[in-house]
Amino acid sequence: MDEELDPSHIMQTATAFWASKVLLTAVEFDLFSTLAAESMTAKQLGERLDIHPRGRFDFLDALVSLGFLDRDGDGPDGRYKNTPETSAFLNKASPAYIGGLPEMLNARLFGFWNNLGTALKTGEPQTETKTLGKPIFEELYASESKLGVFLEAMTGFQFANFSQLAEKFDFSRFNSVSDIGGALALLSRTVASRHGHLSFNSFDLPPVAPLAQKQVDAAGMTDRISIISGDFFQDDLPKADVITMGNILHDWNLENKKILIKKAYEALPKGGALIVVENLIDDARRKNTFGLLMSLNMLIEFGDAFDYTAADFREWCVETGFSDFDVVPLAGPTSAAIAYK
Repeated sequence: MDEELDPSHIMQTATAFWASKVLLTAVEFDLFSTLAAESMTAKQLGERLDIHPRGRFDFLDALVSLGFLDRDGDGPDGRYKNTPETSAFLNKASPAYIGGLPEMLNARLFGFWNNLGTALKTGEPQTETKTLGKPIFEELYASESKLGVFLEAMTGFQFANFSQLAEKFDFSRFNSVSDIGGALALLSRTVASRHGHLSFNSFDLPPVAPLAQKQVDAAGMTDRISIISGDFFQDDLPKADVITMGNILHDWNLENKKILIKKAYEALPKGGALIVVENLIDDARRKNTFGLLMSLNMLIEFGDAFDYTAADFREWCVETGFSDFDVVPLAGPTSAAIAYK
C-alpha cells in the first residue's frame, strides 16, 4: 500500500511569510527591548506599543507559539517575557543585538521579494536600483546615516561566525590579517580579542572609515587595527599573511569575483591564506537551503550576483594559482572557505 501523502510541508512553506512578518514586526515595534526589564500582560504591552486590542493576543501568542516569547499563565493575566535567545539577540541593550538585519529585511527586502518572479524572468535587480537608476551601494554610501544603519545590519549577525572562525582557524602561524570590505571592523575586533599576536588592516570605502574607527577606538584596539580606505576594484589590497572577506564575494558577478580573488593572491606571501566567510552552498546543491535562498536574494538585490559552492571557489582559486584548500563550518549555514598560496 502506498504511503499516504501529506500536504502539510507545502502549506507550511507557502504560509511561512506569515511567521516571518510576525517576527519582523515585533522587531520593528522593539517588543523585545520593551520586555527587557520585566514581564508584561497583553494589555500592558498593547498600551505600551500602541497595538489595537483586536490583534494583541493573536500577535503575542503567535510569538509564544513560534518560540520567540515565553508566557507565565494564561488568559488576560498571563505575563509575556523574552526567551533567552530574544533577550540576547533582539534586545537593543544587549551587546549581541542582531536586530539590524531583521529591521532591514522588514523595511526593504520583504517587499522586494514580492518581485522574485520578475527577477527570475529578467535577471534584473528588483530593489531601489529600479527607481533610482543607480546601484544600491552608491545610494547607501552617499548618506552617513543610511550607511551606518546598513553596516550595523550587515555586521551584527556575523559575530557568531567570526567568533567561530577565531576559534577554529589556526592563526598561530600568521602575524597579520587584512579584512577586505571590513565594514565596522567586526571581524578584526573579534579575531584580535582572541589572538593577541596579530595585527589587522580593515579595508573599506572612505565613507566607512570614521564609523569603523569609532568602533575600533571604543574596543581599545587602535594600536592593533588600522582602518584603511580604498576601493577594492581600483586599489591594491593591503598586504598581509591572511586576507579575509566576510560576505563580499557573493555581492558580485563571476568576473568581479575572479578579480577579487586575483587581488587577494597578489597581496599574500607564499604560504598565506585567503579566507572567505559565506553561506556556502553544498556542492550537490541539495542541503543548504539558506545559501540557495541567499543566492536568490542576490539576484533580487543585484541581478548578476550569486552565492556559490566550495567547489566553485576552489575552481576559481586554482585558476589564479592557489594550491591548497579547506572548508571550516561556522555557525548555522555559514562556512569559511580557505585557499592557501
